[in-house]
Amino acid sequence: MASPVAHPEIDIAPFIDHALLNPAATPAMVEKWCEEADRFHFATVCVYPAYVRLAANLLHGKKPKICTVIGFPTGATTAATKLYEAQEAVENGATELDVAINLGLLKTGKTREVHREIAEICDSTGQTVKAILEMALLTNAELRQAAEICADAGVAFLKTSTGWHGGATVEDVRLLKEITKGQIGIKASGGIRIHEQAVELILAGATRLGTSRSVDLLRQRDTAGVAPES
Repeated sequence: MASPVAHPEIDIAPFIDHALLNPAATPAMVEKWCEEADRFHFATVCVYPAYVRLAANLLHGKKPKICTVIGFPTGATTAATKLYEAQEAVENGATELDVAINLGLLKTGKTREVHREIAEICDSTGQTVKAILEMALLTNAELRQAAEICADAGVAFLKTSTGWHGGATVEDVRLLKEITKGQIGIKASGGIRIHEQAVELILAGATRLGTSRSVDLLRQRDTAGVAPES
């Protein structure tokens, strides 16, 4: 007997930031990721800043947006460096910016600096900013503080992690939803390898999913008996 499929009515594709954040990524891989983002109707393709212009050219006039990472993966570059990186990315065609916050500043109580850094990026670019919180490295008190700071600074999403220090969990997403009261988006990122896992994260409150296994997740869905899109 076939295993039951969990919540097959949920189409995960529009939630996905199709991520290519392998340090050894090549232009050919960027082209492949962009083609897949367009074919499968993913929300964005997420690439390193060096490939933003290429991705923007490849997806010109198409629905997927261009996402990139800022201060990635540590968040420990200077505020001025992050701001320049964000502005340059937007000039090159990025419309969504995943910004790693400075955890060291947060943990030492320099909350004004954290707020100023994120707010300057939000204000100067006018684009969708997602603050990467790296939840595995924060206490619950620090996480709440970080979420409140970033929300006040103007971010559109809170992102669970880079994926470099563990993956997203349903509990992480539920906690962010409780903290934010559903007022801003939640991006679950890292370790999403199973279609059912992706669905559960969405049901918990995730409004975006960051994964490099996007196509595989859809193939799992189709293999389980959910009809593919026409």
